[in-house]
Amino acid sequence: MNKLISFLFVMLVFNGIQAKTRDYDLKKFPESKTPLEIGTRIAEKFLKTPHSRYGNTRPETPPTQITYPDVCTWLGGMWFAKVTGNDPLFNRFESRFAPLFDQEANLLPRANHVDNNVFGSVPLELYLKTRQQKYLDMGVKYADAQWILPENAKPQEKEWADRGYSWQTRIWIDDMFMITAVQAQAYRATGDRKYIDRAAKEMVLYLDTIQLPNGLFYHSPEAHFCWGRGNGWMAAGMAEILRILPKDNPDRPRIMEGYHKMMAALLKYQEKDGMWRQIIDDTEAWKETSGTAMFTYAFITGVKNGWLDKKTYGAAARKGWLALTGYLNADDELTDVCEGTNIKNDRNHYLQRKRIVGDLHGQAPLLWCASALLR
Repeated sequence: MNKLISFLFVMLVFNGIQAKTRDYDLKKFPESKTPLEIGTRIAEKFLKTPHSRYGNTRPETPPTQITYPDVCTWLGGMWFAKVTGNDPLFNRFESRFAPLFDQEANLLPRANHVDNNVFGSVPLELYLKTRQQKYLDMGVKYADAQWILPENAKPQEKEWADRGYSWQTRIWIDDMFMITAVQAQAYRATGDRKYIDRAAKEMVLYLDTIQLPNGLFYHSPEAHFCWGRGNGWMAAGMAEILRILPKDNPDRPRIMEGYHKMMAALLKYQEKDGMWRQIIDDTEAWKETSGTAMFTYAFITGVKNGWLDKKTYGAAARKGWLALTGYLNADDELTDVCEGTNIKNDRNHYLQRKRIVGDLHGQAPLLWCASALLR
Protein backbone atom coordinates (compact mmCIF):
# COMPACT_ATOMS: atom_id res chain seq x y z
CA MET A 1 0.00 0.00 0.00
CA ASN A 2 2.81 2.36 0.93
CA LYS A 3 4.53 1.60 -2.36
CA LEU A 4 1.33 2.42 -4.25
CA ILE A 5 0.96 5.70 -2.38
CA SER A 6 4.59 6.56 -3.09
CA PHE A 7 4.13 5.75 -6.77
CA LEU A 8 1.00 7.90 -7.03
CA PHE A 9 2.78 10.75 -5.27
CA VAL A 10 5.71 10.56 -7.69
CA MET A 11 3.30 10.54 -10.65
CA LEU A 12 1.44 13.56 -9.30
CA VAL A 13 4.71 15.45 -8.90
CA PHE A 14 5.85 14.39 -12.37
CA ASN A 15 2.56 15.42 -13.95
CA GLY A 16 2.74 18.71 -12.12
CA ILE A 17 6.20 19.35 -13.52
CA GLN A 18 4.97 18.41 -16.97
CA ALA A 19 2.01 20.79 -16.69
CA LYS A 20 4.30 23.57 -15.52
CA THR A 21 6.64 22.91 -18.42
CA ARG A 22 3.76 23.24 -20.85
CA ASP A 23 3.10 26.73 -19.50
CA TYR A 24 6.24 28.04 -21.20
CA ASP A 25 6.67 25.43 -23.93
CA LEU A 26 7.13 27.15 -27.29
CA LYS A 27 7.27 23.93 -29.32
CA LYS A 28 4.06 22.06 -28.61
CA PHE A 29 0.68 23.65 -29.22
CA PRO A 30 -2.90 22.38 -29.45
CA GLU A 31 -4.16 21.20 -32.80
CA SER A 32 -5.30 24.11 -35.02
CA LYS A 33 -3.04 26.48 -33.06
CA THR A 34 0.36 25.25 -34.22
CA PRO A 35 2.68 27.80 -35.84
CA LEU A 36 2.89 25.64 -38.96
CA GLU A 37 -0.87 25.64 -39.45
CA ILE A 38 -1.43 29.29 -38.53
CA GLY A 39 1.55 30.46 -40.56
CA THR A 40 0.38 28.52 -43.60
CA ARG A 41 -3.11 30.00 -43.33
CA ILE A 42 -1.82 33.58 -43.12
CA ALA A 43 0.72 33.09 -45.91
CA GLU A 44 -1.90 31.60 -48.22
CA LYS A 45 -4.33 34.40 -47.40
CA PHE A 46 -1.77 37.03 -48.35
CA LEU A 47 -0.94 35.33 -51.63
CA LYS A 48 -4.63 35.24 -52.57
CA THR A 49 -5.26 38.87 -51.63
CA PRO A 50 -4.58 41.85 -53.95
CA HIS A 51 -2.17 44.56 -52.80
CA SER A 52 -3.61 46.51 -49.89
CA ARG A 53 -3.90 50.22 -49.30
CA TYR A 54 -1.85 50.79 -46.16
CA GLY A 55 -2.90 47.44 -44.77
CA ASN A 56 -6.59 47.68 -45.62
CA THR A 57 -7.41 44.73 -47.85
CA ARG A 58 -10.84 46.18 -48.64
CA PRO A 59 -9.90 49.71 -49.74
CA GLU A 60 -12.46 52.06 -51.26
CA THR A 61 -9.86 53.15 -53.82
CA PRO A 62 -7.11 50.98 -55.34
CA PRO A 63 -3.54 51.32 -54.01
CA THR A 64 -1.17 53.67 -55.78
CA GLN A 65 1.96 51.98 -54.42
CA ILE A 66 3.14 49.00 -52.39
CA THR A 67 2.82 50.09 -48.76
CA TYR A 68 4.68 49.00 -45.65
CA PRO A 69 2.00 46.61 -44.25
CA ASP A 70 2.30 44.59 -47.48
CA VAL A 71 6.09 44.70 -47.14
CA CYS A 72 5.94 43.39 -43.57
CA THR A 73 3.59 40.54 -44.55
CA TRP A 74 5.63 39.70 -47.64
CA LEU A 75 8.80 39.57 -45.56
CA GLY A 76 7.12 37.42 -42.91
CA GLY A 77 5.82 35.06 -45.57
CA MET A 78 9.30 34.51 -46.99
CA TRP A 79 10.73 33.99 -43.49
CA PHE A 80 8.04 31.40 -42.91
CA ALA A 81 8.68 29.65 -46.22
CA LYS A 82 12.42 29.49 -45.51
CA VAL A 83 12.13 28.25 -41.93
CA THR A 84 9.72 25.51 -43.02
CA GLY A 85 11.87 24.58 -46.03
CA ASN A 86 8.90 25.18 -48.32
CA ASP A 87 10.53 26.24 -51.58
CA PRO A 88 7.31 26.12 -53.63
CA LEU A 89 5.73 28.57 -51.18
CA PHE A 90 8.77 30.86 -51.37
CA ASN A 91 8.59 30.75 -55.16
CA ARG A 92 5.02 32.01 -55.02
CA PHE A 93 6.13 35.00 -52.96
CA GLU A 94 8.78 35.64 -55.59
CA SER A 95 6.21 35.33 -58.39
CA ARG A 96 4.06 37.95 -56.67
CA PHE A 97 7.05 40.31 -56.86
CA ALA A 98 7.91 39.72 -60.53
CA PRO A 99 5.31 42.17 -61.99
CA LEU A 100 6.98 45.04 -60.11
CA PHE A 101 9.78 44.94 -62.66
CA ASP A 102 7.39 45.65 -65.55
CA GLN A 103 3.57 45.96 -65.60
CA GLU A 104 3.32 46.98 -61.93
CA ALA A 105 6.46 49.14 -61.84
CA ASN A 106 4.23 52.13 -61.15
CA LEU A 107 3.54 50.64 -57.72
CA LEU A 108 7.18 50.84 -56.60
CA PRO A 109 7.32 53.35 -53.72
CA ARG A 110 9.53 56.40 -53.93
CA ALA A 111 12.56 56.14 -51.65
CA ASN A 112 11.68 59.30 -49.76
CA HIS A 113 10.20 58.25 -46.40
CA VAL A 114 10.79 55.64 -43.69
CA ASP A 115 7.47 53.98 -44.49
CA ASN A 116 8.48 53.71 -48.16
CA ASN A 117 12.12 52.72 -47.81
CA VAL A 118 11.35 49.61 -45.79
CA PHE A 119 10.14 48.18 -49.12
CA GLY A 120 13.79 47.36 -49.84
CA SER A 121 13.59 44.56 -47.28
CA VAL A 122 11.59 42.41 -49.69
CA PRO A 123 13.96 42.35 -52.70
CA LEU A 124 16.87 41.89 -50.28
CA GLU A 125 15.18 38.80 -48.83
CA LEU A 126 14.64 37.53 -52.37
CA TYR A 127 18.33 38.08 -53.06
CA LEU A 128 19.35 36.14 -49.94
CA LYS A 129 17.48 33.14 -51.30
CA THR A 130 18.03 33.42 -55.07
CA ARG A 131 21.28 35.45 -55.36
CA GLN A 132 19.84 37.31 -58.32
CA GLN A 133 21.60 40.64 -58.76
CA LYS A 134 18.44 42.53 -59.71
CA TYR A 135 17.04 41.98 -56.24
CA LEU A 136 20.24 43.14 -54.55
CA ASP A 137 20.42 46.28 -56.69
CA MET A 138 16.84 47.24 -55.96
CA GLY A 139 17.03 46.55 -52.23
CA VAL A 140 20.33 48.35 -51.64
CA LYS A 141 18.97 51.40 -53.44
CA TYR A 142 16.28 51.76 -50.79
CA ALA A 143 18.71 51.11 -47.91
CA ASP A 144 21.26 53.64 -49.22
CA ALA A 145 18.60 56.27 -49.87
CA GLN A 146 17.89 56.53 -46.14
CA TRP A 147 21.35 58.05 -45.66
CA ILE A 148 21.74 59.99 -48.94
CA LEU A 149 20.50 63.52 -48.34
CA PRO A 150 18.24 64.70 -51.19
CA GLU A 151 18.88 68.05 -52.85
CA ASN A 152 15.57 69.46 -51.61
CA ALA A 153 16.16 68.38 -48.00
CA LYS A 154 14.56 70.47 -45.27
CA PRO A 155 16.77 72.10 -42.60
CA GLN A 156 15.77 69.51 -39.98
CA GLU A 157 16.58 66.66 -42.36
CA LYS A 158 19.97 68.19 -43.13
CA GLU A 159 20.67 68.57 -39.42
CA TRP A 160 20.02 64.87 -38.81
CA ALA A 161 22.26 63.92 -41.73
CA ASP A 162 25.06 66.19 -40.49
CA ARG A 163 24.98 64.29 -37.18
CA GLY A 164 25.35 60.95 -38.95
CA TYR A 165 21.73 59.87 -38.68
CA SER A 166 19.22 59.12 -41.42
CA TRP A 167 17.75 62.27 -42.92
CA GLN A 168 14.40 60.46 -42.58
CA THR A 169 14.65 60.61 -38.77
CA ARG A 170 11.50 62.00 -37.14
CA ILE A 171 11.47 60.38 -33.65
CA TRP A 172 8.26 58.41 -34.10
CA ILE A 173 8.45 54.94 -32.58
CA ASP A 174 7.21 53.38 -35.84
CA ASP A 175 10.56 54.29 -37.41
CA MET A 176 12.51 51.79 -35.38
CA PHE A 177 11.19 48.94 -37.45
CA MET A 178 11.06 50.80 -40.76
CA ILE A 179 14.69 51.92 -40.57
CA THR A 180 16.27 48.96 -38.83
CA ALA A 181 14.53 46.31 -40.95
CA VAL A 182 15.87 47.48 -44.30
CA GLN A 183 19.32 48.28 -42.92
CA ALA A 184 19.58 44.86 -41.25
CA GLN A 185 18.53 43.21 -44.50
CA ALA A 186 21.16 45.18 -46.43
CA TYR A 187 23.79 43.98 -43.95
CA ARG A 188 22.62 40.38 -44.34
CA ALA A 189 22.78 40.68 -48.13
CA THR A 190 26.08 42.54 -48.52
CA GLY A 191 28.06 41.81 -45.35
CA ASP A 192 28.89 45.53 -45.24
CA ARG A 193 28.84 46.59 -41.58
CA LYS A 194 27.97 50.19 -42.37
CA TYR A 195 24.33 49.15 -42.71
CA ILE A 196 23.95 47.48 -39.34
CA ASP A 197 26.23 49.95 -37.56
CA ARG A 198 24.22 52.96 -38.65
CA ALA A 199 20.96 51.21 -37.81
CA ALA A 200 22.30 50.56 -34.31
CA LYS A 201 23.36 54.19 -33.92
CA GLU A 202 19.88 55.26 -34.98
CA MET A 203 18.26 52.89 -32.49
CA VAL A 204 20.33 54.33 -29.64
CA LEU A 205 19.22 57.83 -30.62
CA TYR A 206 15.58 56.83 -30.29
CA LEU A 207 16.16 54.97 -27.02
CA ASP A 208 18.03 57.88 -25.48
CA THR A 209 15.44 60.37 -26.69
CA ILE A 210 12.03 58.82 -26.10
CA GLN A 211 12.10 55.70 -23.91
CA LEU A 212 10.11 56.45 -20.78
CA PRO A 213 11.31 55.64 -17.25
CA ASN A 214 8.75 52.79 -17.13
CA GLY A 215 10.29 51.20 -20.26
CA LEU A 216 7.47 52.04 -22.69
CA PHE A 217 7.34 54.74 -25.36
CA TYR A 218 5.00 57.55 -26.30
CA HIS A 219 3.90 57.49 -29.94
CA SER A 220 6.05 60.60 -30.43
CA PRO A 221 7.30 63.45 -28.24
CA GLU A 222 4.11 65.29 -29.26
CA ALA A 223 1.66 62.46 -28.56
CA HIS A 224 1.87 61.37 -24.93
CA PHE A 225 0.13 58.00 -25.12
CA CYS A 226 1.69 54.53 -25.13
CA TRP A 227 -0.07 53.35 -28.26
CA GLY A 228 0.05 49.57 -28.61
CA ARG A 229 1.17 48.99 -32.18
CA GLY A 230 3.57 51.92 -32.07
CA ASN A 231 5.33 50.28 -29.16
CA GLY A 232 5.09 47.05 -31.13
CA TRP A 233 7.19 48.48 -33.94
CA MET A 234 9.86 49.40 -31.39
CA ALA A 235 9.75 45.98 -29.69
CA ALA A 236 10.02 44.13 -33.01
CA GLY A 237 12.67 46.53 -34.29
CA MET A 238 14.90 45.92 -31.27
CA ALA A 239 14.39 42.17 -31.56
CA GLU A 240 15.34 42.26 -35.23
CA ILE A 241 18.47 44.34 -34.83
CA LEU A 242 19.69 42.32 -31.84
CA ARG A 243 19.14 39.13 -33.84
CA ILE A 244 21.87 40.15 -36.28
CA LEU A 245 23.94 42.88 -34.59
CA PRO A 246 27.57 41.71 -34.20
CA LYS A 247 28.66 41.09 -30.62
CA ASP A 248 31.45 43.65 -30.92
CA ASN A 249 29.19 46.51 -32.01
CA PRO A 250 29.64 49.24 -29.36
CA ASP A 251 25.92 50.07 -29.35
CA ARG A 252 24.77 46.51 -28.64
CA PRO A 253 24.83 46.79 -24.81
CA ARG A 254 22.75 49.97 -24.91
CA ILE A 255 20.16 48.41 -27.23
CA MET A 256 20.00 45.27 -25.11
CA GLU A 257 19.47 47.44 -22.03
CA GLY A 258 16.58 49.26 -23.72
CA TYR A 259 15.14 45.97 -24.92
CA HIS A 260 15.19 44.39 -21.46
CA LYS A 261 13.64 47.49 -19.94
CA MET A 262 10.81 47.42 -22.45
CA MET A 263 10.22 43.67 -22.17
CA ALA A 264 9.90 43.95 -18.38
CA ALA A 265 7.32 46.71 -18.80
CA LEU A 266 5.35 44.69 -21.35
CA LEU A 267 5.33 41.71 -19.04
CA LYS A 268 3.77 43.91 -16.35
CA TYR A 269 0.99 45.15 -18.64
CA GLN A 270 0.07 41.87 -20.34
CA GLU A 271 -3.51 40.90 -19.53
CA LYS A 272 -4.30 37.53 -17.93
CA ASP A 273 -5.64 36.21 -21.25
CA GLY A 274 -2.34 37.04 -23.00
CA MET A 275 -3.45 40.24 -24.77
CA TRP A 276 -2.25 43.84 -24.59
CA ARG A 277 -4.41 46.93 -24.89
CA GLN A 278 -4.70 49.64 -27.54
CA ILE A 279 -3.11 52.04 -25.04
CA ILE A 280 -0.85 49.68 -23.14
CA ASP A 281 -1.16 51.22 -19.69
CA ASP A 282 -4.82 52.27 -19.93
CA THR A 283 -7.16 49.68 -18.40
CA GLU A 284 -10.15 51.17 -20.24
CA ALA A 285 -8.57 50.66 -23.65
CA TRP A 286 -9.71 47.76 -25.82
CA LYS A 287 -7.58 44.68 -26.42
CA GLU A 288 -5.76 44.97 -29.75
CA THR A 289 -4.20 42.23 -31.86
CA SER A 290 -1.44 43.82 -33.96
CA GLY A 291 0.43 45.21 -30.96
CA THR A 292 -0.10 41.94 -29.11
CA ALA A 293 1.42 40.03 -32.04
CA MET A 294 4.46 42.32 -32.16
CA PHE A 295 5.07 42.01 -28.42
CA THR A 296 4.65 38.26 -28.64
CA TYR A 297 7.22 38.20 -31.46
CA ALA A 298 9.69 40.19 -29.36
CA PHE A 299 9.19 37.77 -26.45
CA ILE A 300 9.58 34.67 -28.64
CA THR A 301 12.74 36.04 -30.22
CA GLY A 302 14.20 36.94 -26.84
CA VAL A 303 13.51 33.50 -25.36
CA LYS A 304 14.81 31.68 -28.44
CA ASN A 305 18.06 33.68 -28.37
CA GLY A 306 18.56 33.39 -24.63
CA TRP A 307 18.12 37.10 -23.88
CA LEU A 308 15.00 36.51 -21.76
CA ASP A 309 14.21 34.00 -19.03
CA LYS A 310 12.53 31.09 -20.79
CA LYS A 311 10.10 30.28 -17.99
CA THR A 312 8.83 33.79 -17.36
CA TYR A 313 8.81 35.15 -20.89
CA GLY A 314 8.18 31.81 -22.55
CA ALA A 315 4.94 31.56 -20.60
CA ALA A 316 4.00 35.11 -21.62
CA ALA A 317 4.84 34.42 -25.26
CA ARG A 318 2.79 31.24 -25.24
CA LYS A 319 -0.19 33.05 -23.73
CA GLY A 320 0.13 35.78 -26.35
CA TRP A 321 0.25 33.28 -29.22
CA LEU A 322 -2.71 31.25 -27.98
CA ALA A 323 -4.74 34.40 -27.38
CA LEU A 324 -4.04 35.68 -30.89
CA THR A 325 -5.12 32.44 -32.55
CA GLY A 326 -8.50 32.97 -30.92
CA TYR A 327 -8.90 36.20 -32.88
CA LEU A 328 -8.29 34.50 -36.23
CA ASN A 329 -11.61 34.00 -38.01
CA ALA A 330 -12.72 31.30 -40.44
CA ASP A 331 -11.56 33.44 -43.38
CA ASP A 332 -8.00 33.45 -42.01
CA GLU A 333 -8.28 37.10 -41.02
CA LEU A 334 -7.19 38.52 -37.69
CA THR A 335 -9.87 40.63 -36.04
CA ASP A 336 -9.59 43.68 -33.77
CA VAL A 337 -6.65 45.21 -35.63
CA CYS A 338 -6.25 48.94 -35.04
CA GLU A 339 -6.59 50.96 -38.22
CA GLY A 340 -3.66 53.07 -39.47
CA THR A 341 -2.99 55.71 -36.86
CA ASN A 342 -1.24 59.07 -37.07
CA ILE A 343 0.03 60.92 -34.01
CA LYS A 344 -2.30 63.04 -31.93
CA ASN A 345 -2.05 64.11 -28.30
CA ASP A 346 -5.60 63.02 -27.51
CA ARG A 347 -6.57 59.87 -25.58
CA ASN A 348 -9.83 59.46 -27.51
CA HIS A 349 -7.91 59.54 -30.78
CA TYR A 350 -6.44 56.17 -29.81
CA LEU A 351 -9.41 54.71 -27.96
CA GLN A 352 -11.81 55.38 -30.83
CA ARG A 353 -9.71 53.96 -33.66
CA LYS A 354 -11.58 51.52 -35.89
CA ARG A 355 -11.11 47.80 -35.33
CA ILE A 356 -10.29 46.36 -38.74
CA VAL A 357 -10.65 42.72 -39.86
CA GLY A 358 -7.86 41.19 -41.94
CA ASP A 359 -5.73 44.34 -41.96
CA LEU A 360 -2.13 43.50 -42.82
CA HIS A 361 -0.90 45.44 -39.79
CA GLY A 362 -2.10 42.39 -37.87
CA GLN A 363 -1.57 39.62 -40.41
CA ALA A 364 2.14 40.46 -40.72
CA PRO A 365 3.26 40.14 -37.09
CA LEU A 366 1.17 37.00 -36.59
CA LEU A 367 3.18 35.51 -39.47
CA TRP A 368 6.41 36.73 -37.82
CA CYS A 369 5.39 34.91 -34.65
CA ALA A 370 4.78 31.67 -36.53
CA SER A 371 8.19 31.98 -38.16
CA ALA A 372 9.94 32.78 -34.88
CA LEU A 373 8.32 29.82 -33.12
CA LEU A 374 9.65 27.51 -35.83
CA ARG A 375 13.20 28.88 -35.93
